[in-house]
Amino acid sequence: MGKVVHDFWHVVLESWEMTLANLQIDQDRVVEELEKLATFSDAPEPAVTRILFSPTELAARAYIRQLMRDAGLAVREDGVGNIFGRWTGAQPDLPPVSTGSHIDAIPFSGRFDGTVGVLGGVEAVRALKQVGFQPERSIELIMFTSEEPTRFGLGCLGSRALTGSLAPDQLAELQDDKGRSFVEVRNSAGYQQNLNEVAIKPGAYDAFIELHIEQGPRLEQANLPIGLVTSIAAPATMRVTLEGEGGHAGAVLMPGRRDALAAASELILAVEQAAFSTGRRDSVATVGLMQIHPGAVNSIPSHIVMEIDIRDTAQAPRDSMVAFIQAALEKIGKKRQIEASIEILNADPPSQSGADLLKVMRKACDKLHLEYMELVSRAYHDTLFMSKICPTAMIFIPCKNGYSHRPEEYASPLQIQRGVRLLAQTLADISSNYPAN
Repeated sequence: MGKVVHDFWHVVLESWEMTLANLQIDQDRVVEELEKLATFSDAPEPAVTRILFSPTELAARAYIRQLMRDAGLAVREDGVGNIFGRWTGAQPDLPPVSTGSHIDAIPFSGRFDGTVGVLGGVEAVRALKQVGFQPERSIELIMFTSEEPTRFGLGCLGSRALTGSLAPDQLAELQDDKGRSFVEVRNSAGYQQNLNEVAIKPGAYDAFIELHIEQGPRLEQANLPIGLVTSIAAPATMRVTLEGEGGHAGAVLMPGRRDALAAASELILAVEQAAFSTGRRDSVATVGLMQIHPGAVNSIPSHIVMEIDIRDTAQAPRDSMVAFIQAALEKIGKKRQIEASIEILNADPPSQSGADLLKVMRKACDKLHLEYMELVSRAYHDTLFMSKICPTAMIFIPCKNGYSHRPEEYASPLQIQRGVRLLAQTLADISSNYPAN
Protein backbone atom coordinates (compact mmCIF):
# COMPACT_ATOMS: atom_id res chain seq x y z
CA MET A 1 0.00 0.00 0.00
CA GLY A 2 2.86 2.37 0.88
CA LYS A 3 4.40 1.92 -2.58
CA VAL A 4 1.06 2.68 -4.25
CA VAL A 5 0.71 5.94 -2.29
CA HIS A 6 4.34 6.88 -3.04
CA ASP A 7 3.86 6.21 -6.76
CA PHE A 8 0.64 8.22 -6.77
CA TRP A 9 2.31 11.26 -5.23
CA HIS A 10 5.28 10.88 -7.56
CA VAL A 11 2.97 11.11 -10.58
CA VAL A 12 1.07 14.07 -9.10
CA LEU A 13 4.28 15.89 -8.23
CA GLU A 14 5.73 15.30 -11.68
CA SER A 15 2.55 16.65 -13.32
CA TRP A 16 2.59 19.67 -11.03
CA GLU A 17 6.23 20.43 -11.86
CA MET A 18 5.47 20.22 -15.59
CA THR A 19 2.63 22.70 -15.10
CA LEU A 20 4.87 25.19 -13.34
CA ALA A 21 7.54 24.82 -16.01
CA ASN A 22 5.14 26.64 -18.33
CA LEU A 23 4.67 29.58 -15.94
CA GLN A 24 4.89 32.94 -17.69
CA ILE A 25 5.24 36.27 -15.92
CA ASP A 26 3.89 39.20 -17.92
CA GLN A 27 6.52 41.78 -16.99
CA ASP A 28 5.06 44.40 -19.31
CA ARG A 29 1.72 44.18 -17.50
CA VAL A 30 3.39 44.53 -14.08
CA VAL A 31 5.39 47.56 -15.23
CA GLU A 32 2.26 49.13 -16.72
CA GLU A 33 0.43 48.63 -13.43
CA LEU A 34 3.35 50.08 -11.47
CA GLU A 35 3.26 53.13 -13.72
CA LYS A 36 -0.50 53.45 -13.28
CA LEU A 37 -0.21 53.18 -9.50
CA ALA A 38 2.48 55.89 -9.54
CA THR A 39 -0.05 58.33 -11.00
CA PHE A 40 -1.91 58.22 -7.68
CA SER A 41 0.44 60.75 -6.16
CA ASP A 42 0.46 64.14 -4.47
CA ALA A 43 3.92 64.95 -5.88
CA PRO A 44 4.86 65.70 -9.49
CA GLU A 45 6.49 62.94 -11.56
CA PRO A 46 8.79 61.13 -11.14
CA ALA A 47 8.34 61.55 -7.38
CA VAL A 48 5.55 59.75 -5.52
CA THR A 49 3.80 60.93 -2.36
CA ARG A 50 0.95 58.76 -1.08
CA ILE A 51 -0.01 59.35 2.54
CA LEU A 52 -2.31 57.06 4.51
CA PHE A 53 -6.04 57.71 4.04
CA SER A 54 -5.50 60.83 1.92
CA PRO A 55 -7.88 61.11 -1.07
CA THR A 56 -4.98 60.07 -3.29
CA GLU A 57 -4.18 56.99 -1.22
CA LEU A 58 -7.84 56.01 -1.06
CA ALA A 59 -8.02 56.15 -4.87
CA ALA A 60 -4.93 53.93 -5.05
CA ARG A 61 -6.60 51.47 -2.69
CA ALA A 62 -9.59 51.27 -5.02
CA TYR A 63 -7.22 50.48 -7.89
CA ILE A 64 -5.62 47.64 -5.90
CA ARG A 65 -8.99 46.20 -4.92
CA GLN A 66 -10.04 46.16 -8.56
CA LEU A 67 -6.85 44.39 -9.66
CA MET A 68 -7.41 41.76 -6.98
CA ARG A 69 -10.98 41.20 -8.10
CA ASP A 70 -9.95 41.05 -11.75
CA ALA A 71 -7.47 38.32 -10.77
CA GLY A 72 -10.34 36.31 -9.31
CA LEU A 73 -9.51 36.95 -5.66
CA ALA A 74 -12.13 37.32 -2.95
CA VAL A 75 -11.50 40.75 -1.41
CA ARG A 76 -12.12 41.86 2.16
CA GLU A 77 -10.79 44.61 4.44
CA ASP A 78 -10.32 44.98 8.17
CA GLY A 79 -10.77 47.88 10.56
CA VAL A 80 -7.31 49.40 10.04
CA GLY A 81 -7.57 49.20 6.26
CA ASN A 82 -5.53 46.09 5.51
CA ILE A 83 -6.81 44.68 2.20
CA PHE A 84 -6.89 40.90 1.64
CA GLY A 85 -7.37 39.03 -1.63
CA ARG A 86 -7.85 35.27 -1.25
CA TRP A 87 -7.50 32.47 -3.77
CA THR A 88 -9.34 29.61 -2.09
CA GLY A 89 -7.45 26.33 -2.18
CA ALA A 90 -8.64 22.75 -2.37
CA GLN A 91 -8.38 22.51 1.43
CA PRO A 92 -9.77 25.86 2.61
CA ASP A 93 -9.71 24.87 6.29
CA LEU A 94 -5.90 24.77 6.30
CA PRO A 95 -4.01 27.96 7.25
CA PRO A 96 -3.34 29.88 4.03
CA VAL A 97 0.00 30.87 2.55
CA SER A 98 0.29 34.66 2.35
CA THR A 99 2.27 37.31 0.52
CA GLY A 100 2.07 41.06 0.12
CA SER A 101 3.50 44.45 1.02
CA HIS A 102 2.33 48.10 1.05
CA ILE A 103 1.52 50.96 -1.35
CA ASP A 104 1.81 54.05 0.87
CA ALA A 105 4.79 56.25 0.00
CA ILE A 106 6.70 58.85 2.00
CA PRO A 107 6.85 62.38 0.52
CA PHE A 108 8.82 62.65 -2.71
CA SER A 109 9.83 58.99 -2.86
CA GLY A 110 9.81 56.40 -5.65
CA ARG A 111 7.36 54.03 -7.30
CA PHE A 112 8.80 50.62 -6.43
CA ASP A 113 9.05 50.50 -2.62
CA GLY A 114 6.34 48.12 -1.39
CA THR A 115 4.37 48.30 -4.62
CA VAL A 116 6.46 45.59 -6.30
CA GLY A 117 5.37 43.19 -3.56
CA VAL A 118 1.67 44.01 -3.95
CA LEU A 119 1.46 44.13 -7.76
CA GLY A 120 3.99 41.30 -8.03
CA GLY A 121 1.72 39.23 -5.79
CA VAL A 122 -1.24 39.90 -8.10
CA GLU A 123 0.82 38.85 -11.12
CA ALA A 124 2.10 35.70 -9.37
CA VAL A 125 -1.50 34.62 -8.75
CA ARG A 126 -2.52 35.41 -12.35
CA ALA A 127 0.42 33.43 -13.73
CA LEU A 128 -0.33 30.40 -11.55
CA LYS A 129 -3.97 30.47 -12.54
CA GLN A 130 -3.08 30.78 -16.23
CA VAL A 131 -1.21 27.44 -16.23
CA GLY A 132 -4.02 25.70 -14.35
CA PHE A 133 -2.27 25.39 -11.00
CA GLN A 134 -4.58 24.62 -8.07
CA PRO A 135 -3.23 25.21 -4.56
CA GLU A 136 -4.08 22.90 -1.70
CA ARG A 137 -3.78 25.67 0.86
CA SER A 138 -5.44 28.97 0.04
CA ILE A 139 -3.15 31.79 -1.11
CA GLU A 140 -3.82 35.22 0.34
CA LEU A 141 -2.43 38.52 -0.91
CA ILE A 142 -2.26 41.31 1.70
CA MET A 143 -1.92 45.03 1.09
CA PHE A 144 -0.86 46.34 4.47
CA THR A 145 -1.96 49.71 5.82
CA SER A 146 0.71 52.36 6.42
CA GLU A 147 4.04 50.55 6.40
CA GLU A 148 5.60 54.00 6.36
CA PRO A 149 5.46 56.10 9.57
CA THR A 150 4.66 59.31 7.71
CA ARG A 151 1.21 60.20 9.05
CA PHE A 152 1.12 58.77 12.57
CA GLY A 153 4.81 58.45 13.40
CA LEU A 154 4.77 54.66 13.68
CA GLY A 155 5.61 52.32 10.82
CA CYS A 156 3.86 49.06 9.92
CA LEU A 157 0.53 50.05 11.49
CA GLY A 158 -1.39 47.42 9.53
CA SER A 159 0.90 44.48 10.23
CA ARG A 160 1.38 45.53 13.87
CA ALA A 161 -2.38 45.57 14.41
CA LEU A 162 -2.93 42.36 12.44
CA THR A 163 -0.40 40.42 14.50
CA GLY A 164 -1.51 41.81 17.86
CA SER A 165 1.63 43.94 18.26
CA LEU A 166 -0.46 47.12 18.44
CA ALA A 167 -3.59 46.98 20.57
CA PRO A 168 -6.78 48.90 19.73
CA ASP A 169 -6.25 51.30 22.65
CA GLN A 170 -2.72 52.04 21.41
CA LEU A 171 -4.08 52.71 17.94
CA ALA A 172 -6.64 55.09 19.42
CA GLU A 173 -3.86 57.14 21.05
CA LEU A 174 -2.07 57.83 17.75
CA GLN A 175 -2.45 61.32 16.28
CA ASP A 176 -1.28 62.96 13.08
CA ASP A 177 0.42 66.36 12.90
CA LYS A 178 -2.97 68.06 12.76
CA GLY A 179 -4.07 66.46 16.01
CA ARG A 180 -6.50 64.05 14.35
CA SER A 181 -6.65 60.61 15.93
CA PHE A 182 -6.15 57.42 13.97
CA VAL A 183 -9.71 56.38 14.79
CA GLU A 184 -11.14 59.67 13.53
CA VAL A 185 -9.13 59.52 10.32
CA ARG A 186 -9.90 55.89 9.54
CA ASN A 187 -13.60 56.44 10.25
CA SER A 188 -13.71 59.35 7.81
CA ALA A 189 -11.99 57.13 5.24
CA GLY A 190 -14.82 54.60 5.53
CA TYR A 191 -13.15 52.06 7.82
CA GLN A 192 -15.50 51.64 10.75
CA GLN A 193 -15.16 47.94 11.54
CA ASN A 194 -14.46 46.87 15.10
CA LEU A 195 -10.76 47.34 15.90
CA ASN A 196 -10.97 44.45 18.37
CA GLU A 197 -11.48 42.11 15.42
CA VAL A 198 -8.29 43.06 13.53
CA ALA A 199 -5.72 40.89 15.32
CA ILE A 200 -5.37 37.26 14.27
CA LYS A 201 -3.89 34.37 16.22
CA PRO A 202 -0.45 32.80 15.73
CA GLY A 203 -0.72 30.03 13.16
CA ALA A 204 -3.50 31.77 11.23
CA TYR A 205 -1.13 31.71 8.24
CA ASP A 206 1.11 28.82 7.28
CA ALA A 207 3.80 31.19 5.95
CA PHE A 208 4.35 34.73 4.68
CA ILE A 209 6.72 35.77 1.87
CA GLU A 210 7.33 39.40 0.90
CA LEU A 211 8.80 40.49 -2.43
CA HIS A 212 10.62 43.83 -2.20
CA ILE A 213 13.32 45.93 -3.80
CA GLU A 214 16.54 45.70 -1.80
CA GLN A 215 16.82 49.42 -0.98
CA GLY A 216 20.58 48.97 -0.94
CA PRO A 217 23.41 48.26 -3.41
CA ARG A 218 24.56 44.76 -2.48
CA LEU A 219 22.75 42.76 -5.17
CA GLU A 220 23.65 45.22 -7.91
CA GLN A 221 27.29 45.28 -6.82
CA ALA A 222 27.38 41.47 -6.80
CA ASN A 223 25.54 41.32 -10.16
CA LEU A 224 23.01 38.90 -8.69
CA PRO A 225 19.27 38.86 -9.44
CA ILE A 226 17.93 37.61 -6.11
CA GLY A 227 18.52 38.15 -2.42
CA LEU A 228 17.08 35.76 0.17
CA VAL A 229 16.64 37.61 3.44
CA THR A 230 17.75 35.63 6.48
CA SER A 231 16.88 38.23 9.12
CA ILE A 232 15.56 41.77 9.60
CA ALA A 233 17.31 44.34 11.77
CA ALA A 234 15.92 45.53 15.10
CA PRO A 235 14.45 49.05 14.75
CA ALA A 236 13.67 51.67 17.38
CA THR A 237 12.14 55.13 17.07
CA MET A 238 12.53 57.90 19.65
CA ARG A 239 10.77 61.25 19.92
CA VAL A 240 12.66 64.00 21.77
CA THR A 241 11.11 67.27 22.98
CA LEU A 242 13.33 70.21 23.94
CA GLU A 243 11.95 73.27 25.75
CA GLY A 244 14.14 76.38 25.86
CA GLU A 245 13.34 80.05 25.98
CA GLY A 246 12.50 82.20 22.98
CA GLY A 247 13.22 85.82 22.35
CA HIS A 248 14.32 88.37 19.77
CA ALA A 249 17.40 87.18 17.88
CA GLY A 250 18.97 90.63 18.08
CA ALA A 251 18.03 91.62 21.62
CA VAL A 252 18.95 88.54 23.69
CA LEU A 253 22.72 88.31 24.18
CA MET A 254 24.50 84.99 23.82
CA PRO A 255 25.47 84.33 27.48
CA GLY A 256 21.84 84.33 28.61
CA ARG A 257 20.34 82.19 25.89
CA ARG A 258 18.50 78.90 26.30
CA ASP A 259 18.37 78.03 22.59
CA ALA A 260 16.48 74.78 22.04
CA LEU A 261 17.84 74.38 18.51
CA ALA A 262 21.44 74.73 19.67
CA ALA A 263 20.77 71.91 22.14
CA ALA A 264 19.18 69.86 19.37
CA SER A 265 22.28 70.37 17.24
CA GLU A 266 24.44 68.85 19.96
CA LEU A 267 22.03 65.94 20.26
CA ILE A 268 22.17 65.29 16.51
CA LEU A 269 25.93 64.85 16.75
CA ALA A 270 25.45 62.60 19.77
CA VAL A 271 23.05 60.44 17.75
CA GLU A 272 25.73 60.03 15.09
CA GLN A 273 28.29 59.18 17.77
CA ALA A 274 25.91 56.60 19.27
CA ALA A 275 26.05 54.61 16.03
CA PHE A 276 29.87 54.74 15.97
CA SER A 277 30.08 53.82 19.66
CA THR A 278 29.10 50.18 19.10
CA GLY A 279 32.00 49.50 16.74
CA ARG A 280 29.59 47.61 14.46
CA ARG A 281 29.00 48.27 10.78
CA ASP A 282 25.35 47.27 11.23
CA SER A 283 24.66 50.05 13.75
CA VAL A 284 22.91 53.10 12.27
CA ALA A 285 21.22 56.11 13.84
CA THR A 286 19.48 58.99 12.07
CA VAL A 287 17.66 62.18 12.97
CA GLY A 288 15.13 62.34 10.17
CA LEU A 289 12.50 64.75 11.44
CA MET A 290 12.63 68.06 13.30
CA GLN A 291 9.96 70.66 14.11
CA ILE A 292 11.19 74.12 15.12
CA HIS A 293 9.06 76.70 16.96
CA PRO A 294 8.43 79.50 16.26
CA GLY A 295 10.31 79.06 12.98
CA ALA A 296 11.30 82.66 12.26
CA VAL A 297 14.77 83.79 11.21
CA ASN A 298 14.84 86.56 13.82
CA SER A 299 13.48 84.52 16.72
CA ILE A 300 15.39 82.23 19.08
CA PRO A 301 14.00 78.68 18.80
CA SER A 302 12.15 77.84 22.00
CA HIS A 303 10.58 74.46 21.26
CA ILE A 304 11.95 71.52 19.27
CA VAL A 305 10.48 68.12 18.52
CA MET A 306 12.79 65.67 16.78
CA GLU A 307 12.47 61.99 15.87
CA ILE A 308 15.36 59.55 15.82
CA ASP A 309 15.64 56.22 13.98
CA ILE A 310 18.03 53.62 15.47
CA ARG A 311 18.73 50.17 14.00
CA ASP A 312 21.03 47.19 14.27
CA THR A 313 20.83 43.58 13.16
CA ALA A 314 21.13 42.58 16.83
CA GLN A 315 19.04 43.87 19.72
CA ALA A 316 21.77 44.43 22.34
CA PRO A 317 23.78 47.02 20.35
CA ARG A 318 20.51 48.67 19.28
CA ASP A 319 19.58 49.03 22.93
CA SER A 320 23.04 50.37 23.79
CA MET A 321 22.56 53.14 21.20
CA VAL A 322 19.23 54.05 22.79
CA ALA A 323 20.92 54.27 26.20
CA PHE A 324 23.78 56.34 24.75
CA ILE A 325 21.31 58.88 23.33
CA GLN A 326 19.32 59.04 26.57
CA ALA A 327 22.48 59.77 28.56
CA ALA A 328 23.62 62.40 26.05
CA LEU A 329 20.24 64.14 26.18
CA GLU A 330 20.38 64.37 29.97
CA LYS A 331 23.88 65.87 29.85
CA ILE A 332 23.00 68.40 27.12
CA GLY A 333 19.83 69.46 28.93
CA LYS A 334 21.69 70.19 32.15
CA LYS A 335 24.52 72.05 30.42
CA ARG A 336 22.21 74.29 28.38
CA GLN A 337 19.40 74.60 30.94
CA ILE A 338 16.97 73.02 28.51
CA GLU A 339 14.01 70.94 29.65
CA ALA A 340 14.28 67.68 27.72
CA SER A 341 12.04 64.63 27.48
CA ILE A 342 12.29 61.47 25.44
CA GLU A 343 9.64 58.99 24.34
CA ILE A 344 10.36 55.54 22.92
CA LEU A 345 7.77 55.15 20.17
CA ASN A 346 8.85 51.62 19.36
CA ALA A 347 11.74 49.27 20.08
CA ASP A 348 11.12 46.05 18.19
CA PRO A 349 13.22 42.88 18.26
CA PRO A 350 14.92 41.56 15.10
CA SER A 351 13.30 38.70 13.23
CA GLN A 352 14.73 35.54 11.72
CA SER A 353 13.45 33.99 8.50
CA GLY A 354 11.92 30.52 8.73
CA ALA A 355 14.61 27.88 8.19
CA ASP A 356 12.31 25.48 6.30
CA LEU A 357 10.92 28.32 4.22
CA LEU A 358 14.43 29.35 3.20
CA LYS A 359 15.15 25.76 2.15
CA VAL A 360 12.11 25.84 -0.14
CA MET A 361 13.23 29.15 -1.61
CA ARG A 362 16.79 27.98 -2.21
CA LYS A 363 15.42 24.96 -4.09
CA ALA A 364 13.10 27.24 -6.07
CA CYS A 365 16.07 29.41 -7.08
CA ASP A 366 17.92 26.31 -8.24
CA LYS A 367 14.90 25.14 -10.26
CA LEU A 368 14.64 28.51 -11.95
CA HIS A 369 18.41 28.86 -12.47
CA LEU A 370 18.45 32.06 -10.46
CA GLU A 371 21.67 32.90 -8.69
CA TYR A 372 21.16 34.40 -5.26
CA MET A 373 22.86 35.63 -2.14
CA GLU A 374 21.66 35.50 1.44
CA LEU A 375 21.59 38.82 3.25
CA VAL A 376 20.20 40.78 6.16
CA SER A 377 17.55 43.45 5.68
CA ARG A 378 18.63 46.59 7.49
CA ALA A 379 15.34 48.26 6.58
CA TYR A 380 12.33 46.87 8.39
CA HIS A 381 9.20 45.68 6.68
CA ASP A 382 5.78 44.23 7.45
CA THR A 383 7.53 40.84 7.46
CA LEU A 384 9.13 41.81 10.79
CA PHE A 385 5.71 41.69 12.45
CA MET A 386 4.27 38.81 10.44
CA SER A 387 7.14 36.72 11.88
CA LYS A 388 5.31 36.87 15.22
CA ILE A 389 2.51 34.65 13.92
CA CYS A 390 4.05 32.44 11.20
CA PRO A 391 7.33 31.54 9.44
CA THR A 392 8.40 34.36 7.14
CA ALA A 393 10.97 35.18 4.48
CA MET A 394 11.68 37.92 1.96
CA ILE A 395 12.76 38.02 -1.66
CA PHE A 396 14.89 41.01 -2.61
CA ILE A 397 15.49 42.20 -6.15
CA PRO A 398 18.16 44.74 -7.13
CA CYS A 399 17.42 48.44 -7.37
CA LYS A 400 19.60 50.81 -9.36
CA ASN A 401 22.45 52.25 -7.27
CA GLY A 402 20.64 51.00 -4.21
CA TYR A 403 18.42 54.09 -4.33
CA SER A 404 15.16 54.09 -2.41
CA HIS A 405 12.88 56.66 -0.75
CA ARG A 406 13.75 59.06 -3.56
CA PRO A 407 12.35 59.67 -7.07
CA GLU A 408 15.33 57.93 -8.74
CA GLU A 409 14.29 54.59 -7.22
CA TYR A 410 14.27 51.99 -10.04
CA ALA A 411 14.05 48.25 -10.66
CA SER A 412 14.19 46.97 -14.22
CA PRO A 413 11.37 44.94 -15.81
CA LEU A 414 13.65 41.88 -15.99
CA GLN A 415 14.56 42.18 -12.31
CA ILE A 416 10.91 42.46 -11.38
CA GLN A 417 10.02 39.50 -13.61
CA ARG A 418 12.62 37.29 -11.92
CA GLY A 419 11.39 38.25 -8.47
CA VAL A 420 7.76 37.57 -9.34
CA ARG A 421 8.72 34.25 -10.94
CA LEU A 422 10.46 33.17 -7.76
CA LEU A 423 7.53 34.37 -5.67
CA ALA A 424 5.07 32.37 -7.79
CA GLN A 425 7.23 29.24 -7.60
CA THR A 426 7.57 29.59 -3.82
CA LEU A 427 3.84 30.16 -3.32
CA ALA A 428 3.13 27.08 -5.41
CA ASP A 429 5.64 24.96 -3.51
CA ILE A 430 4.44 25.84 -0.02
CA SER A 431 0.72 25.97 -0.82
CA SER A 432 0.71 22.36 -2.04
CA ASN A 433 0.54 19.52 0.44
CA TYR A 434 2.86 17.15 -1.37
CA PRO A 435 5.14 14.99 0.78
CA ALA A 436 8.55 16.52 1.45
CA ASN A 437 11.41 14.90 -0.48
